[in-house]
Amino acid sequence: MRPTRVLALACAGAVVAGLSACTAGGQEPGAAGGPVAVSASDTACELASAEVPAGTSVFSIKNGGAKVTEFYVYAPGDRIMGEVENIAPGLTRELHVELPSGTYEAACKPGMIGKGIRTALKVTGSAEPLTADAALADATDSYQRYVRSQTDALLPKTEEFVAAIKAGDVAKAKALYPVARTYWERIEPVAEIFGDLDPKIDGREEVIADGMEFTGFHRLEKDLWATGDISKSGPIADRLLADVKEIVAKANAEKLTPLQLANGAKELLDEVATGKITGEEDRYSHTDLWDFAANLEGSKAAIAALRPALEQRAPDLVKQLDSEFAATEAALGKHRSGDGWKLHNQLSQAELKELSDVINALAEPISKVAATIAAK
Repeated sequence: MRPTRVLALACAGAVVAGLSACTAGGQEPGAAGGPVAVSASDTACELASAEVPAGTSVFSIKNGGAKVTEFYVYAPGDRIMGEVENIAPGLTRELHVELPSGTYEAACKPGMIGKGIRTALKVTGSAEPLTADAALADATDSYQRYVRSQTDALLPKTEEFVAAIKAGDVAKAKALYPVARTYWERIEPVAEIFGDLDPKIDGREEVIADGMEFTGFHRLEKDLWATGDISKSGPIADRLLADVKEIVAKANAEKLTPLQLANGAKELLDEVATGKITGEEDRYSHTDLWDFAANLEGSKAAIAALRPALEQRAPDLVKQLDSEFAATEAALGKHRSGDGWKLHNQLSQAELKELSDVINALAEPISKVAATIAAK
């Protein structure tokens, strides 16, 4: 979960430079048949067109404000169809999203908090889904099986973690905390689809600014490491388990579109660059590298599901992805500690920079996957 990640980003040279997917070349935003230009500021979210045809739409979001922003496309019930985060002032990023006919809302979130500045969006007509391509249909089936394999472990590990909290066993709960979160972090793009469930489970203390109660994994992390007192943590633990059960049921029933797989692979790298590298994610336990590894594995699983389609469309891109994933895994592997990972605060600035560099290098080819998949 990424509330209030206000970063000073630039289109190149920053931690998330490779994730930015700055618009270059191709059709200009707003041109006929081109991306829908979105003008985001600290007070407005203006779309060049409030109506788009069914099928794949591309939104080109330029942040003209002073705050880092995000852009979302919501279906009714705040179900997230697509999102792009960490759009720094002056930066332009693109979102490819597949939308069937219906009514939606586009939203910009200056400061990356709250419900956002919302604009009605109408999708008309009909279009053949991307899954009409057999390779892309197989990709969604393959990824759904991966999600189920992770939820099959997430639920029992969360149950063990909650039981340790309620038994007052601090040492056992600390040991289980990063393990249970591994399964969550691998499939977080699926979990983020379902409105407030993600911040309830994985929101950091900043969710209070959004008018939400601070609950979930990070509330229990704070109790375990910051205070060491979990005598009153039972109700929060029970609520975490109930929310995880709900997300497991919904995730297992959900079949993502091919573009959601592609965007999710990139979002997981965004998670690494803006939370794990900085130490912001697990600020009390410093177990960020467990999450780093899980996000990397989840991103690789999404790309693996899409691989047959990518090999048909862009074999050179597949080779680049393979190379950069291997380099990132090798760099991260230097920080193994037993069956787990070193703590974030045990890494030097040089070691953290090396991890940032390999994530940036991987992010560059990852940022091309959505457009490659969307191409007919």
